[in-house]
Amino acid sequence: MIGATALQASPAAAQSTWFKAKSTQSSAAAVGGSTSVPYGWIDFCHRRPKECKVPALPAANVKLTARNLRILKRINQKANSAIKPVSNFDHWGTMADHWDYPVDGKGDCKIYALYKRKLLQEAGFPRQALLMTVVRDLKNEGHTILTVKTDKGDLILDNMVDEIRPWNATGYYFLKRQSQQNPNVWQSVNQRGGTPKT
Repeated sequence: MIGATALQASPAAAQSTWFKAKSTQSSAAAVGGSTSVPYGWIDFCHRRPKECKVPALPAANVKLTARNLRILKRINQKANSAIKPVSNFDHWGTMADHWDYPVDGKGDCKIYALYKRKLLQEAGFPRQALLMTVVRDLKNEGHTILTVKTDKGDLILDNMVDEIRPWNATGYYFLKRQSQQNPNVWQSVNQRGGTPKT
C-alpha cells in the first residue's frame, strides 16, 4: 500500500489517456441501496465527532478543469509521499479497523484516503464529491481508496499506484462507498472496475 508520484499533463492528454479507455462501462460507477457502514468509519466518527456530525447536502461533482486536475495530482502526490506505509496491526497493535489522519506520519490505505479527502476539502473541493470507498484489490484483499466524483466520471486516488485513474481502469472490485449526500450513509457498488491499466 504505497504511492509516490503524479505527473502534470495537459487537459487534452489527460482526457485522451483517461476517458477514451477501451471499456464498455460508464465512467461513473452505478451505486445501489444503503449498506453497512465500515466499523473503521464508525470508530473514526466516535473519536472525531466534528468530522461526521455534518448536514446532508445535495450531490455535487467536481468540474475537471486543468486547474482542478493539477490540484488532484498535487494532493495525491503529497499524501503518497508524506505517509510511511505500515499495516494496521504493526501501527496500532490490533487487527481492528482503525481509520484516522496520519498523526504520526504512518498508516495504511485508510489513513492515505482520509488525508487526501481532508486536503481536498481544504482546497475547496465539495465534500459530496470526495467519497471513501472500500474495494477488493488485484490480490483480492480489502483496500480503501478515495473516489472523486467529477463531471467526466469517477476518478480514483490510491496509495498503491502513482497515477490518478478512472474507476473502471483499476481492475478493483468495488464493494461500497459513502453516499454523496451524507458521508455517514454508505451505498453498495458491487461491480468490477474494468481492466487494470498497464
